[in-house]
Amino acid sequence: MPRADRERQMMAVAEEVFVERGYVAASMDDIADRVGVSKPMLYEYFGSKEGLLVACIRQARGELFTVTSSAALDASGPEEMLRRGLVAYFGFIVEHGRSWALLRNEAAVVGASALAEIEAGRAQQSELIIAAMSPHAPQPSPLDLRAAAEVIVGGCEQLSAWCAQNPELTPEKAADLVMQLTWFGIARLIESPGRG
Repeated sequence: MPRADRERQMMAVAEEVFVERGYVAASMDDIADRVGVSKPMLYEYFGSKEGLLVACIRQARGELFTVTSSAALDASGPEEMLRRGLVAYFGFIVEHGRSWALLRNEAAVVGASALAEIEAGRAQQSELIIAAMSPHAPQPSPLDLRAAAEVIVGGCEQLSAWCAQNPELTPEKAADLVMQLTWFGIARLIESPGRG
């Protein structure tokens, strides 16, 4: 099996084991057995159990970025762009619910490298929002755009945890809630350039 395929297989199994048992209780032996490789091979690919978790987080972060950035490509304007990105975000969370719970809950147990990877994901989503909104604000205040992006990213992360406990909230409904609460302020940034 090519190395990239084997790596993806290892991460998929590791994610399952981490979700089932939690990071602390998961063992590299169990992951290796389920994949059908030796434990030294896991260490060769990822360096440590923490390295394996960080690789899982990095992969999820990349997939989330692809989904959210692709969703907004053909939007007719900034409002539709944001809404499409939000629907894609919440859709990703629904489709990857167990993985999302793992990333949200286990990263704090692991330490700095996993937390840094989670924070990189947040920053990536914030930068995506800023990049999408900047062309529509002729003289945007970087502080205003950053604040709006951080509010959206933080709010969506919290709302996704609440949505997991309330499955009747579809990705579309969750996106609608965020739009109701944020679009008025973002529209003012776009319509009133140069606000300090």
